[in-house]
Amino acid sequence: MDVNQAEFIKSAAKPKDYPPPGLPEVAFVGRSNVGKSSLINVLAARKGLVRTSSTPGRTQLINFFDINHVLTLVDLPGYGYAKAPPALRKQWGPMIESYLSSRESLKAVVLILDIRRIPSDGDLQMLRWLELYNIPPIIVVTKCDKLSKNEQAKQKTLIAEAIKRDKNMMLPFSALSREGRIGIWKEIGNVLELELAL
Repeated sequence: MDVNQAEFIKSAAKPKDYPPPGLPEVAFVGRSNVGKSSLINVLAARKGLVRTSSTPGRTQLINFFDINHVLTLVDLPGYGYAKAPPALRKQWGPMIESYLSSRESLKAVVLILDIRRIPSDGDLQMLRWLELYNIPPIIVVTKCDKLSKNEQAKQKTLIAEAIKRDKNMMLPFSALSREGRIGIWKEIGNVLELELAL
């Protein structure tokens, strides 16, 4: 997608604080340090739209971004960061589930997995929530530049078995080379039934 405009709208923790529903929303979620912020920045073609950090667990609220006045990208808190304070860890699950279960504008969720890791309990819980609330998942595997093509194929097979999905559903992505950007936008356009200029 040719992004001409990408703007932060607001941050929220509770449904009463979300922006008014309007444009279709695509949410991004994954375990801490999976490369979520980098993925959103590459998709939006804006280096600093979402703050990236070497410290996992920095996204602690739900952040909304307007893209071309056509759709809203939503950055959900990362999960599974063991060093986060226990009170914060407890807060993340209900915050994410509340958004998933109540947001009418939500049309798809990009579930981000690290291609080098077997999906965690948090990843599997997220897939269960998406099934429960009938939200289409777009599965992206990040950090593909860290593995050879052979290693990528092996890992995709292992991940597909763990999440009980066809490995061809998984879209490869590298923030370093930007590989996968167009494929992810295409899939978002398909799910939203939007004609996105790529």
